Parts: sequence; structure tokens; C-alpha cells
Amino acid sequence: MFPKIRRVAVLGAGVMGAGIAAHLANAGIQCLMLDIVPPQLTEEDRKKGLTEKSLAFRNRFASKGLEGIRKSRPALLYSLKDLKLISIGNFDDDLAKTAECDWIVEVVTENLAIKKALYDRIEKLWKPGTVVTSNTSGIAISQMMEGRGKEFRRHFLVTHFFNPVRYMKRLELVAGPDTDPEILRGMAEFGERKLGKGVVYGKDTPNFIGNRIGIFAMMYAMHAMVADGLTIEEVDKVLGPAMGRPKSAAYGTADLVGIDTLLHVSDNVYQNLPDDPARDLFLPPPFVSEMVKRGWLGRKAKSGFFKMEGKGEEKKKFVLDYKTMDYRPAGKVSYPSLEAAKGEEDVGARIRKVISGDDKAAAYAWKILSESLLYSAKRIPEISDDVVNVDNAIKWGFNWTLGPFETWDAIGLAESVERMRKEGKEIPANVGKMLAGGNGSFYRRREGVSEYFDFASGGYKPVPVSPDVIFLPA
Repeated sequence: MFPKIRRVAVLGAGVMGAGIAAHLANAGIQCLMLDIVPPQLTEEDRKKGLTEKSLAFRNRFASKGLEGIRKSRPALLYSLKDLKLISIGNFDDDLAKTAECDWIVEVVTENLAIKKALYDRIEKLWKPGTVVTSNTSGIAISQMMEGRGKEFRRHFLVTHFFNPVRYMKRLELVAGPDTDPEILRGMAEFGERKLGKGVVYGKDTPNFIGNRIGIFAMMYAMHAMVADGLTIEEVDKVLGPAMGRPKSAAYGTADLVGIDTLLHVSDNVYQNLPDDPARDLFLPPPFVSEMVKRGWLGRKAKSGFFKMEGKGEEKKKFVLDYKTMDYRPAGKVSYPSLEAAKGEEDVGARIRKVISGDDKAAAYAWKILSESLLYSAKRIPEISDDVVNVDNAIKWGFNWTLGPFETWDAIGLAESVERMRKEGKEIPANVGKMLAGGNGSFYRRREGVSEYFDFASGGYKPVPVSPDVIFLPA
């Protein structure tokens, strides 16, 4: 039975932990946010007269997370009045308080040993009926739950939020082999009704759905940029609104997420999926690894693929020249294919105009798009049973206007597959079989009902729609 969630323990007060705690407060839910005790006193601590027993020292990391919520821009809270719903503490002094909570969500660093050690401590305090989840971006549940008891495993699943939690719609749920279906159903309902999220159901594979497809597209774009001799600002001009993607495009998004975080997620696929045919593409180009060594990690480090210099009207945008590893003023980018797409409101028409051009930008756009579509299709049913969850994961997690399969429909499935075949690309067996059966699109509307093509049954099924949600286009 799924509990009524009135109080939540968030274990980890970093960017994600603080974001989850803030959004729980937005929903009017009391939250206990804990983090580790700092390893040692700093010189600043000693000047303040703090000792290792001082709460200000012991709760420093959680307090920093709370202050981060208070000062966040864009704001993580609907109202600063909700800050009072969040209490703080540390793992050594306050972990026992998790027994008073209805849901415990672990948001510590992506290190399996650290997570397993924490679960060992939690289980000793855990009360049957309490839901325990991890916000991991891709560590397997089977690994995290090694050594845990049967009842604990029944109440465990992954709740993968995207940052910033308040603004990103996606909530990726992944059940383990022992997860109680009632717990999964209850968390989905809670996430949708109480937290206002769009729920995506993934499988227990590295990086689940969103990061598996989204990070592939981003890493492939980097390798193709180097191979084709494009600049960083050219890539972001192509892979932005012109292709139905956010203004932050590829490199702007990487700066926002953190380049070290991006490489950690991509390395998770490389290390754990030796049989993925595209495995080597998840290794970064050498210049990106060099950026991490130099501490150029994106916005949090004030420099990444882009950086801003100066103040006020003198503020200027600079971009990394990856050949020289120096920054230079960002240049303007203009290509006929991109100009042709300007002013086109329909995103499908916009993408078609870009990829049908005959310039450098068009060739690059088609190269990235076609490989991303093929990779997405080849990952079913490995990461998801259907195209709907893949599309929603990318739309709600990466802010693309259309998911991969919706994009494929928008550019013309049969026509684009023919183009791919002429270029010698291997068409996934599931897509080839679908087309051979006379099915020309992944989605269709019949008698007012949206349907998707189900590879497993070889026919169309209604797109799952929550009875609590009204879709205005429908």
C-alpha cells in the first residue's frame, strides 16, 4: 500500500537535493534535508570559534543547500514563505529522524559504494511502508540493492528528477525487479498530481531513457563538429530553435548542466555497456577532457564552452576555440538553410527546411538528426517498451519541442528512411518491419484518439493519457 506522503527526507543537499527539497516545499510538504558532516574544521570555522561539536559546523553542507535555495535564480521556490517547511541536519546526528518520514529520497554523489553504505544505515532505521528512492541518473537498481532485505527492496525505486527541479517537467520512474507495483503506481500518481510532473517509465539500464538518448545526441554532436570542422557557436546555432530545441542548444546546455556532470553520465554508458555499438561515441573528444582538467566546467565555474566577460553594457560573450584552447569573441553565424527556417512557426516545417538545404549547416543538422533517430529506434525495447516514453523523456528532460519519433514523423518517415538507405545507413529492423507492413508513421489520430505504433504487437495502441490531465490540442 502506498503511504500518504506528508513528510519527506532528502538525503543530500547539493544542487539536486536542494532542488528536490524546494519543490516538495512548493507542494506544501514538510521536508528534512540532510548531508554529511564536513571532514574537518576550516580556518574560517576556527576564526568563528566553531568546534567539531558546533551545529553550524556539523550542518554546514545542509545549511549551504538551504541558503542556495533562498538565493537561487531562477527561483526554486514559489514563495520564500515555504522555506520554513524545510528543516536541515546531518547524517551522523539526524538520520534517525528519517523513521518519521513517509518517503526517503537519496540524492548523494553518483558513487555506488557511498550509496550502498547509506542504504545500509537507512535500512536499520527504516519502517515498513516507507518508500525509499534514489535520484541516480543511471546506476542500476540491482547494484544499489545488493544485500538489502526483501521488504526494503519492495519499497525501493528510482525517482530521477531533472535540474532545475521546479522547471523541468520530467520525472523518470524506474522499478527494480522486486519493486511492488503498488509503490510504483503510487509514486507516479504522487509525482503527477502533487508535484505536477510528467511521468516517464524507464528500464533499469545505464542512464535510463532520457540521458541515454539525450547524451548520445550531445556527444555525437561534439565528435561530428570536430570531424566536420565547425565552430562551437555554429553548432549551437544549428542545434537550437532551428531544429526544435531550446536556445541553450547543445553547448549552452552542457555549460548549464556542468561539463563534469555531462562526462560522468556519458562515462556511465561507456563503462557499463560494452556491447553498445555506439559505445566509443560516449567518450569525449580530447579537448573536452582537457577543459575538465583546467576547471572549465561551465556556468558554475564562470567558464565552459562559453563565458561572459565585462559588466553592464560592456559585457561580452566569448566562446572556446577548441583548436587553440583559447577564448575569442563569439561570432555571428549565418547559413542559407538556417535563414530559410526563420519565421517558420511549425517546428516540423522548420526542421525540414534546415535538413533539406545544401550548405554546411544543413549537412551537419541532417548528420546529427539522422544518427540520433536511428540510435533511438535501436534502443527499443532495451531502454523502453514504446516510443511514447522515449519522446516524453526527451521533451520533458531536454526541452525539445518534439521527441525523436515525433520528429521522424514530422520530417516524413518513409522519405527520410529512403534518404538514410541511399547514404548507406543501417535501418533498425523494427522500423523496417513497420514500414514494410504499410505503417507510415509512429503516431496517428483515429476518431479523436491519439495512437502510437507498438513494435511488440505490430499495431497501433492508444497513447496512455492520465484521466487527471487535459491536453488542450486534443
